[in-house]
Amino acid sequence: MIDTRAWVYIMTNVPSGTLYVGVTTNLAARIHQHRTGAGSDFCRKHGLVRLVYTEPHARIDEAIAREKALKGWKRPWKLNLIGRANPICGTISIDDRRHSNFESTLFT
Repeated sequence: MIDTRAWVYIMTNVPSGTLYVGVTTNLAARIHQHRTGAGSDFCRKHGLVRLVYTEPHARIDEAIAREKALKGWKRPWKLNLIGRANPICGTISIDDRRHSNFESTLFT
């Protein structure tokens, strides 16, 4: 298992909707910010509150490089990535009470 220090994540509003690619060192806190309107202006403007993809990284510089790469991807490639990792495109629920490493469940 990877010693997670950083996360790349993708938010959306509806399945196959507007996508936002981000990076953070505290996934639970960052997603909470997005969901309460305190995150990015882009997420707030487009109502992006559904976390549909996460990718752990051991180092923040690796996560930032991956975020930049994903932002350069074509939309269908991003949707394919999400579909492979999250075939039902369910919202990923974060239970930040467990520990700093991400544990998730999917629900629709």
